[in-house]
Amino acid sequence: MAKTKISEYSSTSAGAGLNTDIANIDINEGCAPSGINNAIRALMAQVKDLQSGASGDTIPLTAGGTGSANASTARTALGLAIGTDVLAYTANNAVTNVAQSFTAKQTFTGATGSLASAFINATETATISATAATGTINYDVTTQSVLYYTSNASANWTVNIRGNGTTSLNTLMSTNDSLTVVFLVTNGATAYYNNAFTIDGNSVTPKYQGGTAWTSGNASGIDAYSYTIVKTGSAAFTVFAAQTQFK
Repeated sequence: MAKTKISEYSSTSAGAGLNTDIANIDINEGCAPSGINNAIRALMAQVKDLQSGASGDTIPLTAGGTGSANASTARTALGLAIGTDVLAYTANNAVTNVAQSFTAKQTFTGATGSLASAFINATETATISATAATGTINYDVTTQSVLYYTSNASANWTVNIRGNGTTSLNTLMSTNDSLTVVFLVTNGATAYYNNAFTIDGNSVTPKYQGGTAWTSGNASGIDAYSYTIVKTGSAAFTVFAAQTQFK
């Protein structure tokens, strides 16, 4: 039979009828010398076919291969199960050397002897809007950590803290969670202030820095309102509020 691929050769180098041709080119004892060049060329092509996989031959484990013609059987031959011995690919796997965007909450728990995270630096998103504070202002915590109104306030206002237009803050936060947001409000010659506070549309009375609720804003400047919100139970929140003047 013509030897058309590596696996068809015998591992015994001598013997009657063994390894007497390469691709049907005679290399038996007494063969014509004129065929040797073509036989070597054919053998080189067969080696290349083995290397490229074109021949369908496989290299056994004992020779450094997998004995397999595809990835699935190769993993089986090597005893590697996806999800057990090797990590299955998913686009959701985070890597450390490229920028990542997380669209779901990530929880870092740390341990009794270590902190959960460490940051050399970090940024928070601010929304800057040429808007005048008045009426009810919906503060969406999924959009920003700092909201900055650059137009002069035109009346006292209510701040309503929520997740966003479709998700409540109560849904986003778990009991014992806390978050802090800042609202920067520009005042002109007539100063106005935040005179009511709600979460998901429900009134909450904050605990004020200094112990007394503010009763006015500060003219011709920017007032920074800081709200630290602690969820103490289902739809139950304690809020720590502060007003700071900047000029």
